[in-house]
Amino acid sequence: MPRIEALTHGSCAGVVLAAGAGTRFGKPKALAEDGAWLTAAITALRDGGCDPVIVLLGATGPDPTALHLPTGTRWRWVADWATGLSATVRAGLAEAARAGSRYVAFRPVDTPDIGAEVVARVLAAARSNESGLARSVFHDTPGHPVVIENKHWKAIYAAAVGDAGAGSYLGTRQDMVCVTCDDLATGADRDFPEVGAR
Repeated sequence: MPRIEALTHGSCAGVVLAAGAGTRFGKPKALAEDGAWLTAAITALRDGGCDPVIVLLGATGPDPTALHLPTGTRWRWVADWATGLSATVRAGLAEAARAGSRYVAFRPVDTPDIGAEVVARVLAAARSNESGLARSVFHDTPGHPVVIENKHWKAIYAAAVGDAGAGSYLGTRQDMVCVTCDDLATGADRDFPEVGAR
């Protein structure tokens, strides 16, 4: 992992988790609705205060041309994406560190109704909390985005294994700020095209 500097500014890298194969969905969710979900995720992070916005790809292959990423969007193909969510989370942390960001905001591609207002609210909470940790909550259920200050990244990087991403570390934290966002979105993730939100 690149060296993490002790930064005083509040920049936040937005990371779109879009590497999965979408087995239950029937195709990689980065391709859902002709890329509309991916574009919505990028826009939500960018308009919510994240710069840069980085898309992490996997099952779609190493060439992002077919995804028509908006101008200015960074991307990385996670070669070991199939080993589980941990590979994608570690890649996201490494990219945020390379960007010199103080915070990272993770948002999966399959939560299409989470917009910029949600991102901005959770980011503001992380910046105002001494722990630098905040996540959205929808109807008492933890959701995304999750915003994490860089002082936690090394521990998360080390703890992420297999399909366990940042959750194994964050689940032990008593100083996570839970930000209610029920008034802005459902926060539901989409696993099945026929069923919709689970």
